Amino acid sequence: MNIAGLKKSIIWPTFTAGLSLMLIIKPSSGHHSGEMFERDKTVTLSGTVQQFRYINPHSWLLVDIDNEDGSTTTWGFEAEGPQDLMHGGVRKSDLPPGAKITVTGRPMRDGRPAAVWDTIVKEDGTVLNWRTPGPD
Repeated sequence: MNIAGLKKSIIWPTFTAGLSLMLIIKPSSGHHSGEMFERDKTVTLSGTVQQFRYINPHSWLLVDIDNEDGSTTTWGFEAEGPQDLMHGGVRKSDLPPGAKITVTGRPMRDGRPAAVWDTIVKEDGTVLNWRTPGPD
């Protein structure tokens, strides 16, 4: 094989691989955007755990919040997946249905009842902060 043929056999696969990588990386980088949540605003709400979806890629904690008018609104609080939660010392068993909690998070910009979970205080005073390394 001559030099020109060798260059063509290396350039085309390299170009194709690079283009493929760019097409894969760009959409996946948007997945981890936090733009839907307020950056400088937090909410602190007290309620009852409805369900803890301890799943990948993001866990969701559903909490029933009693409103002043007697109605109930279910808020969703997003966190990372189980591996990150476990690293922060948070287990699925820490938040069973019916548990009374106070949760602080950064709410959705569009006003929907959801937020990214920052800190939870359980009824017994235990603080759950998945961003802080836990005992393990």
